[in-house]
Amino acid sequence: MESPQALQQRIQSLGDLQQIVRTMKALSAVSIRQYERAADTLADSEHCIQLGLQVALRDGLQALPDRSTSGTGAAAVIVFGTDHGLCGRFNEVIAEQALEHVSEQASEQSPGEQGRGEQAPKAMHWLAVGERLLPLLDQQSQLEWMQVPSSAAGITAVVQRVLLRVDDWRAQGVDRVELFQNRPSGRSGYEPTRQQLFPFDRERFQRFAQHPWPSRQLPQAMMPQPALLRHLLRQHYFFMLFRALAESLAAEHGGRLAAMQAAEKNIDERLEEVTGRFRRVRQEQITSELLDVVSGFEAVS
Repeated sequence: MESPQALQQRIQSLGDLQQIVRTMKALSAVSIRQYERAADTLADSEHCIQLGLQVALRDGLQALPDRSTSGTGAAAVIVFGTDHGLCGRFNEVIAEQALEHVSEQASEQSPGEQGRGEQAPKAMHWLAVGERLLPLLDQQSQLEWMQVPSSAAGITAVVQRVLLRVDDWRAQGVDRVELFQNRPSGRSGYEPTRQQLFPFDRERFQRFAQHPWPSRQLPQAMMPQPALLRHLLRQHYFFMLFRALAESLAAEHGGRLAAMQAAEKNIDERLEEVTGRFRRVRQEQITSELLDVVSGFEAVS
């Protein structure tokens, strides 16, 4: 049987752990709102870019970059994860989704295409944003990684670095770039999602071009259409990556909040159990001491 002193130490340790968990819960709740606001602030800017694309594509989609591939068969995958743990299977879920999709893409290539000289991807580039993804993707030969921003203020810098890496891939002849992230879903939940950055989704840009202009006055572009479109597309992809990273960070803290809530419940149950045991042991000790006093009194009498 444990001594009252040992049980008191356990109660104190559980109480300290309870305070840590509650602090982490509060930080996660604040962080969720911070990253949600970061994503929400993009709404007006995204709308402006969409209006600009309407102007640039008003005469048709011919100005869009050609969707034809370079023939290298190279592809790239960007995965948003976390630098820290205590967020459930957040990283495992998105890594499994990315690996499964890449495997399906490779298996879908028909033997007939290979027989005509169209090769399977010669190179698969991976960019993991989050240190915790590295053990899950360590079998990939061309794997790079970046740290996740520690606050909403750091999202822009990380997105700019990702865009520079995408530019390098495109210069090397990479034909396809896809993004995998966890997106908030429900209360303290998340779901894995995939977005295609390249080749261009012409159907999506077709919808931009066909959307009615909100006023009776049509704007005029003050710069050549190719240059205008190039700048607008870069901003479009910047906002796409910014929103994806902000959503991933919000989902991370949502997962951590859920994990901390489960941990707090377990600690509360354990604390109640140990406290009850301490009271029983202490009561037995007091009873034993009283019996010793009574026995001693009877012996003296």
